[in-house]
Amino acid sequence: MRKILLLFVTSIISPLVYCQDYLEQFNEFFQEGDTLNQRLVLENWEKDDPKDPELYTCYFNYHFNNSKKEVLALTNEEPDGESLIISDSLNDTVGFLGGKVHYDQIEFERSIDKINKGIELYPNRLDMRFGKIYAFGQVEDWRRFTDEIIVTVNYSVVNNNEWTWTNNENTKTDANDFLLSIQDYQLQLYNTRDVDLLLDMREIGLAILKHYPDHIESLSDISITYLIVGENDKAIEYLLRAEKLNPQDYIVLGNIAEAYKRQGDVNKAIEYYKKILLYGDDQSREYAEGQLEDLKDN
Repeated sequence: MRKILLLFVTSIISPLVYCQDYLEQFNEFFQEGDTLNQRLVLENWEKDDPKDPELYTCYFNYHFNNSKKEVLALTNEEPDGESLIISDSLNDTVGFLGGKVHYDQIEFERSIDKINKGIELYPNRLDMRFGKIYAFGQVEDWRRFTDEIIVTVNYSVVNNNEWTWTNNENTKTDANDFLLSIQDYQLQLYNTRDVDLLLDMREIGLAILKHYPDHIESLSDISITYLIVGENDKAIEYLLRAEKLNPQDYIVLGNIAEAYKRQGDVNKAIEYYKKILLYGDDQSREYAEGQLEDLKDN
């Protein structure tokens, strides 16, 4: 994600010259992988300016990066990146030998402790909050991932989305931009294909609707969590709310049509596929035409 990555490539602009020097030094040693000098810079920096916000993002990067370990592992499925194929005497593939990433828990928790201190001092720093969420996603700690998203959503109302970024510069992020970023996290949960995490998606969606009741994407997200498990009535309830907000949203219309189709209400499904013919793009209209043909044949 673009915004999260900004946390890991910290800006070198700072109002204080010595902080700029520390930041430049840390970034240089970070790129070189020189952890000893990274640590020395951080310790000296902390003595000189213990409340500098960039100190906490750098401490976070230092510990998080150190927590990441890669080991060789034998697996049945082909891993990402380069790997060796293990074959038997008949030259049939029986496994793969490749790199596997795991995270040292002690170092990881140190990174979280540091960014928590940064957030406590600078609660409007969105890069710190997003960096923390990113870290939980990397270690697949989905409970804390979800909790931190909800905490951030709740705080967006407190500060009226007046977020800052590196060097406490205003992000000029409005509610729509903020919620678009949160939507990326919803997609991350969905892409795990873990049915249990549908509840986390739903929890986030409900938290958003509490403060932003007209957020169509959250209404749609919640509906998907019900569609997947066959609770079509509940899915339709949220989708119809979304349709009222934007009657021409063809993605919502398509999901309504699918929900009615799964429910066995052919007439309603046809009604909504016809709406897609009016408001959809070329691809969605083509799909709707195919669905209408299938439903007419039935």
